[in-house]
Amino acid sequence: MSAQAQGAPGDWQRDVFRELGGAASAGAAQEAAAPAALPPAPPAPGEPARHGRPLPPPTPVSVPVVGPALDGSGPRHGDPLPRRAGRALRRGLTSSAARQTETATRIARAIQQPITTGRQIAVTSIRGGAGKSTVAALLALTLAHHRHDPVLAVEADPALGTLPRRLGATEIRWSCGDLAGIVDPSMQITDVTGYLLPFAGGGWLLPGSQGTIGARLDVETYRIVMTSLRRWFGTTVVDCETLPAEVARTALTTTQARVLVAPATTAGAATTRSVLDWMGGLHRSMLPTTVVVLVHTAPDMGLDGRRAAEYLGAGGARVIPLPYDRSLAAGGEIRTALLAGATREAAALIAAETMDRAMTRGSSRGGPR
Repeated sequence: MSAQAQGAPGDWQRDVFRELGGAASAGAAQEAAAPAALPPAPPAPGEPARHGRPLPPPTPVSVPVVGPALDGSGPRHGDPLPRRAGRALRRGLTSSAARQTETATRIARAIQQPITTGRQIAVTSIRGGAGKSTVAALLALTLAHHRHDPVLAVEADPALGTLPRRLGATEIRWSCGDLAGIVDPSMQITDVTGYLLPFAGGGWLLPGSQGTIGARLDVETYRIVMTSLRRWFGTTVVDCETLPAEVARTALTTTQARVLVAPATTAGAATTRSVLDWMGGLHRSMLPTTVVVLVHTAPDMGLDGRRAAEYLGAGGARVIPLPYDRSLAAGGEIRTALLAGATREAAALIAAETMDRAMTRGSSRGGPR
């Protein structure tokens, strides 16, 4: 990450680190630039504070994501066997294979475009059950697969969120609130990843909680985590609470791009249009940096995709349908090898379009089509 991202004039991140460090001094910046001699280890409960810093919270006990008695559903292919066989046959046709390769290459280049400072992407929705965490997980998995810089998925929906389950986590120990009390400017990325969970493709996950009912993530904790981690991760996907929660509103206005998830229904499109109008009133750059994902939770949703794209795309947002997929409908870990072909294509397009908009920040230049 650039030096500007770490210590730009007026950047309140330095004030956060000053509060976390206890004693403020001009040497704090030099300490942040120097590599840590040893990975910081949380002290045992009752151990005195080191260097005048407040004690970090005690090490939490790992909690399983899903109880063993409930975790017995087997994986399913997103496409039925006849469709998979037909797709394999079509790949044998030279012209069709060439077109698919050209499209995949163009989309991959958009996902892999170089960055100079971390890009943060907020994923939210107006109602629960729209597929928000599923889209956030697909986006994080796709970015981690294609990009070479570190990818982070942050669960900012702490009350019984499903992002850890979707990304294959089996147990949770550290959460956003825990890390906010531990993060230190002397840390390196190897220190930070000790508090994160790895997921497929080389990405990292920071859960919002251990699945406790009533868990909260306030705006201050969210800001500490996001500003502290941005210098280590090239791209960050934030699975937010549903709107109009305060953290979700903060994420919408502080990230470089945003994904608004809605069910592919007439009611879902109408509600989403209202949200887009509200977002457009916040700042003129909001809609050109927004991707709307219409999630099909059943094989035949009945929504006219072309008309929905015109209706929701007014103002600059890009509308992308996410087709029904049997493997996603199961609700467990997302296994990319089992996804339907159309689902993988849609996930890649969502990632490419989102990265393109995060980089252009409202430019009129369109993304991959």
